[in-house]
Amino acid sequence: MSEFTDIASYVEGLARNAKEASRPLGFAPNEVRAGAVRAMAAALRERADEVLAANEADMEAARAAGLSDGLLDRLLLTPERVEGMACGLEALALLPDPVGRVLDHRTIDCGLDLTKVSVPLGLVAMVYEARPNVTADAAGICIRTGNACILRGGSVAQRSCAAIARVLADAVEARGLPRAAISIIETTDRAATGVLMGLRGVVDVLIPRGGAGLIQRCVREASVPVIETGTGNCHIYVHESADLSKAVPIVVNAKCQRVGVCNAAESLLVDEAVAERFLAEMLPVLAERGVLVHGDAFTCDAARKMGLGDRCVPATDEDWGREYLALEISVKVVSGIDEAIAHINRYGTHHSEAIVAEDDAACERFLVEVDASSVYANASTRFTDGGEFGLGAEIGISTQKLHARGPFAAEALTTYKYEVRGTGQVRP
Repeated sequence: MSEFTDIASYVEGLARNAKEASRPLGFAPNEVRAGAVRAMAAALRERADEVLAANEADMEAARAAGLSDGLLDRLLLTPERVEGMACGLEALALLPDPVGRVLDHRTIDCGLDLTKVSVPLGLVAMVYEARPNVTADAAGICIRTGNACILRGGSVAQRSCAAIARVLADAVEARGLPRAAISIIETTDRAATGVLMGLRGVVDVLIPRGGAGLIQRCVREASVPVIETGTGNCHIYVHESADLSKAVPIVVNAKCQRVGVCNAAESLLVDEAVAERFLAEMLPVLAERGVLVHGDAFTCDAARKMGLGDRCVPATDEDWGREYLALEISVKVVSGIDEAIAHINRYGTHHSEAIVAEDDAACERFLVEVDASSVYANASTRFTDGGEFGLGAEIGISTQKLHARGPFAAEALTTYKYEVRGTGQVRP
């Protein structure tokens, strides 16, 4: 569609067509849905050049607009990343069928046979920003679970998302399923998101994935149910018992391996008992990696003594809760595990938190008392990912507590119904 003169009619029309497509898709046998997802993976490989060309156009525009390195990294597609998308789809196809699972079965007192069975949600709307790979993940999970999807990618990734959606819809249609089961909104007009969020009775669930502004807009304004994915102010806490030979590479991996993702570490807490020794090792490594430290007084003083004063600036209160998505990290020295847990529960976003410690009791206490969807002992936060958790491609990482939490994929896009079989019973 080259011109969008009536945004409301355009978006509602797409959504209603997608809703209609969800009905035959929801009844499709497992082998049909799994086969369609495999076909989607094959199509991505066959038409990778088409997808990469669209992405390069988006990258050129994003560089000209001055996007940060972290956002550029989120936007970038490479042959390896396209292959990763295809592999994620293939992993989805191999999962046990999430639809039609018997969750409970019993015979109640009056003789009624009661079966609780998993069923698709219907039409899933996904609103996301500069992450074109989300297009493939979301579409794949929806098709695998018998749901249709309507996708709303960010304006900076518009060409990439549209190209991926086109490839995937072609593959689904070639397998005999409705093309509208994978629909994408192609206008960049922000009003389209508002229309989508208001389609109660058409859209069964809305999943926002992106920055805090996008997520909070959806939570505030949507009249359809929302699964809230979260921003990631993730912490690494170095306990006084930590093996520093583990702690340093864990911090480097969590912060530097990929800075523009929500499971990257944004805050480092260090027990005062090991602060001098640990910072002497850690700060030069961060400086070598180009990481700017937002430190408390102890950290900044340590940096100055090492000649690294230009790589450390005083932290503000806002820094403790900030998701940098860049080569920046806040560093605070704490009095012990009590302060560390309190700090994380106050400033964290309930995403992913980690402790590095050799003290098993400290690890167990941290795992129990820290309020986050994923909590680690002696490992990088970068593992919070559907693929890494063995769930296949994920549709998001939920930081809320209802319905889905943490990386969620196929099973989270089903609900259930009760099938009741009787022999003529009436209620007295």
